[in-house]
Amino acid sequence: MRYGQPSIPAVLDRLKAEGIRRVVVVPLYPQYSASTTLSTRDAVCAWRKNNDAAPEIVEVEEFHRDAGYIAALGQGVLDHWMKSGRPDRLLMSFHGIPKRAVARGDPYESQCRRTAELLAADLNLPTDSWRLTFQSRFGAAEWLQPYTQPTLEQLGREGVKCVDVMCPGFPADCLETLEEINMECREAFLAAGGGEFRYIPCLNERPDWIAALTNLALDRLASTA
Repeated sequence: MRYGQPSIPAVLDRLKAEGIRRVVVVPLYPQYSASTTLSTRDAVCAWRKNNDAAPEIVEVEEFHRDAGYIAALGQGVLDHWMKSGRPDRLLMSFHGIPKRAVARGDPYESQCRRTAELLAADLNLPTDSWRLTFQSRFGAAEWLQPYTQPTLEQLGREGVKCVDVMCPGFPADCLETLEEINMECREAFLAAGGGEFRYIPCLNERPDWIAALTNLALDRLASTA
């Protein structure tokens, strides 16, 4: 865990003690951002500076357009639709970052948009049937737009009968998906006059996603052999 246990240094200590010679670090942020991916790299680099004879570290920087990742996202949507039917709108909500970060060269926004475009193409979605939004905004600065909750409130006012919301930038469900999206945004959509709100779970432990994650690590190892 980047901000929890087991921590990055603790796990690297254990791997070093076991005699591991090469370690693949896969930050579970599909879209690269200095605020997330780079913080993981910084933690790994800080550990290496304080450890002699440390294992060789290779890293997967991002996987926003990886075929296995996109296919797993798409199949998760299709599995949901097989059980519940298609909605009037599909919302793809990504974690936001301050707009000034993008102005300084952070590739996060463009990678989020590329992921959304690839997923829409994989699902063969008409352009008017889905939207990309950004969630988890805080502070006074302007963040990436459109914002998720105001978008859902607008859809509610428009009388949209059924909306599906997913979070492709989160490989695993957490407070920002289960509480912010599936509870707070659900309430906002319904209060604005919307019909049915359905949350599509993150990839979590889906076998196709675990296979894609495995391939990401193996491919990175092979490329540095």
